Amino acid sequence: MRGISLVAAKEIREGIRSRWVVAATLLLATLALTLAFLGAAPAGRVGAGALEVVVVSLSSLSIFLLPLIALLISHDAVVGEMEHGTMLLLLSYPIARWQVLLGKFLGQISILALATLLGYGAAAVALAAAGHAIGAEAAQAFALMIGSSVLLGAAFVALGMLASTLVRDRGTAAGIAVGLWLLMVLIWDMALLGLLVADVDGRVTAGMVDALLLLNPADAYRLFNLAGLPGLGELSGMASLADGTGLTPTILVAALLAWVLVPLAAAAAVFSRREL
Repeated sequence: MRGISLVAAKEIREGIRSRWVVAATLLLATLALTLAFLGAAPAGRVGAGALEVVVVSLSSLSIFLLPLIALLISHDAVVGEMEHGTMLLLLSYPIARWQVLLGKFLGQISILALATLLGYGAAAVALAAAGHAIGAEAAQAFALMIGSSVLLGAAFVALGMLASTLVRDRGTAAGIAVGLWLLMVLIWDMALLGLLVADVDGRVTAGMVDALLLLNPADAYRLFNLAGLPGLGELSGMASLADGTGLTPTILVAALLAWVLVPLAAAAAVFSRREL
């Protein structure tokens, strides 16, 4: 465990030196504060509290932004070290390859979690300071949104690290990262919608749709926050989807965890066999 913690600490220090933590935190805080005060104005008219509106807005934002930040952080985690010649030095210490990979993963997740907590937390603090009432249910939804946002980021960090173990140069890894973001965040849902529109004979069952949604961590996150949390389905316009799916919040969280563990295990298996 000491080796893992040392690698994780190294990643955090490098993230601070490269200003990743500061940049990501400022970006998330700026967008969160903007959405908080723009969304707080109509909150009473839509029959919801200001924090509930912010949860819906930030959940929609996170689907696009957090996967991109996670992939940018992680896509060169392995191949970048190899190009710089520091991976051989790192592995010269008494530490296994899987420990290096896990330490890098934990360090990058710590950076993303800190940026998310500080950035999004600034919105809740600002709303409370402005005198908006924050109920227990709204606070719980906000906490679950932050936790699931970190989990979404972890899934894409794991995917980025897998890509980084498969290629030989950073440019290819960056291209794969961009392709993953486009596929998971933009193309997948459009393709799914096209499939449903084209299915005039009704051959696509509800179970098949649920399976296709679980095959994308961004969709699992979207359903959890915009349809699965109590009181937010009507506000986000996804209440009918929540009623028509068999995916419970527990299943959605399990799917997000699988999207973290499976790519990370695959990355460890590939890296253990890779020639340096």
